[in-house]
Amino acid sequence: MADDAKIGTDWQEDELDAIVADYFAMLAEDLSGRPYVKSRHSAALMAEIGRTHRSVEFKHQNISAVLDELGMPWIPGYKPKRNYQNAIFDAIDRYLTMHPAILESSPNLPALPPPPTEIFVSPPTFSVANEPVPERLRRLVQKFDPVERDRLNRSLGSAGEEFVVDLERRQLTEVGCTDLARKVRWVAAEDGDGTGYDVLSFDRAGAERLIEVKTTNGSARTPFFLSRNECDLATERPGDWRIYRVHLFAKGPRIFTITPPLEKSVRLTTETWRASF
Repeated sequence: MADDAKIGTDWQEDELDAIVADYFAMLAEDLSGRPYVKSRHSAALMAEIGRTHRSVEFKHQNISAVLDELGMPWIPGYKPKRNYQNAIFDAIDRYLTMHPAILESSPNLPALPPPPTEIFVSPPTFSVANEPVPERLRRLVQKFDPVERDRLNRSLGSAGEEFVVDLERRQLTEVGCTDLARKVRWVAAEDGDGTGYDVLSFDRAGAERLIEVKTTNGSARTPFFLSRNECDLATERPGDWRIYRVHLFAKGPRIFTITPPLEKSVRLTTETWRASF
């Protein structure tokens, strides 16, 4: 039962820790496909901490918004709301610091992948200016950097590339181009990194498609790294090269494509430098 004295007051550390832990428990069930009832979780939490249903639901949406910024999946039904209480960043920081395996999980390929017509979606709208980011959130994103995390997660990257290889072969087979389907190559696995693309595929006419796969469990707007080789090849072969941005991989993979010139679709920011003597 809600405590009237708490209405309109800031959440305390123990309350935030409780709702964050419960949120991640529901998220684990959701990602594994096991059934769970959000209303039961909310009722138990309300009884434990004495907050109203509206307050609990709003905080769930705050947590979704932070996970979205961290390039992590979030619970459907708790659409992200970004008018945060700063203390939520600390609570999520504490939980992820104590449970780092959550950040390193890599899903298997979908057992029954959706048809290609459902997989390909429109890219996010390109915005010139970003909204201001709270300083505490900025530091949290730096600590659990989704871009670096995805880059270092080799099993996630490989799973995304394999998914695209299978998808390209399936698409070509479905339109009667079985000879081309057999020629699709997983270049990153067969030849190694450094070629500037991961998958060699073809269009129906047999023209090459050099596909660089970028995979994340996060949403479509999760940033990603591009290497010098990739950018150079995009410039050299703009008609053939493209990015497949695989996102929502843990829940239900979706892909949008980016073609050169890259500057028309994404904001490119220099973040690393090569030091030499």
